[in-house]
Amino acid sequence: VCAPRCLLLFYRRVSSETSSLFQTTYSTNLKMANGEESAFYKELKGADPFFVMAGPNVIQSQDHIFKMCRQIKQVTDSCGVKFIFKSSFDKANRTNIKSFRGPGIDEGLKILQAVKTAFDVPIVTDVHENSQCEVAASVADILQIPAFLCRQTDLLVAAAKTGKVINIKKGQFCASSVMRNSAEKLRASGNPNVMVCERGTMFGYGDLIVDPRNLVWMRDANCPVVADITHSLQQPAGQVAAGGGVSSGGFRDLIPTIGRTCVATGVDGIFMEVHDDPNSSPVDAQCQWPLRHFKPLLQEMVDIAKVSKGKLDMPLDLSPVGEDFSF
Repeated sequence: VCAPRCLLLFYRRVSSETSSLFQTTYSTNLKMANGEESAFYKELKGADPFFVMAGPNVIQSQDHIFKMCRQIKQVTDSCGVKFIFKSSFDKANRTNIKSFRGPGIDEGLKILQAVKTAFDVPIVTDVHENSQCEVAASVADILQIPAFLCRQTDLLVAAAKTGKVINIKKGQFCASSVMRNSAEKLRASGNPNVMVCERGTMFGYGDLIVDPRNLVWMRDANCPVVADITHSLQQPAGQVAAGGGVSSGGFRDLIPTIGRTCVATGVDGIFMEVHDDPNSSPVDAQCQWPLRHFKPLLQEMVDIAKVSKGKLDMPLDLSPVGEDFSF
């Protein structure tokens, strides 16, 4: 096992090599939508008991991203869970214009390509504009559509045309039934590799709730259902920002409650943001899960999922019960 300093030197060498590799990846590594399910998508559909997309909300630095991926992967490997590394190159929907957004698409994708190469892990990252889809797909295995943009037809079509797996987050303002239409926009564009993701529903002006019924009703989209168990605990624009204006808060201590509920209900995937020092995170500090507690929570969710029958419908017999009925 290499010492951390040796690993850091290795990461930097990989980064140098992948920086030049990235220049050619855009034109050589992209497969357009062909109307067929990809092997990777089938692997996600067959994940037992679920797959997990985890990582820090936003790219802070290459060294931090490499550290996080290495340590998260150690946990998912030990728990036997399919792992997709998550981090964003740009957070375009921040509450405050002064807020940190990330390194941007060019530098961010170079870092994600480097971590993908070093650890041989698939990558999921957000796209906010049509023009980002094709270039982001040259690195990412999953393109994520932010909740605020889940009905944006042009963005969905542009993402679909890359042929990548697309994870559509359900808008906080949407009924679960809306996701059937969003998923169909991808399929109509030739891409059946679609997933839908629950991330909470607005409850008043500054709070979110998770309705477990949505986890079942979203199955009507005929695709894997993912639960975002960290953003679901946000309090959007729920507190006064130090420099003026407002910022989002969150209930980090309730993340295990939501996680346990979602896996018991039978979701196909878990999305969660994990940080080694959550309070120092420049984005969503109050609803990122501490890395030091990642393994016990993940193992507990795996144990619950393995004994739950949440993915099965319970057959109902509504005929009258007679005197001779025995339980």
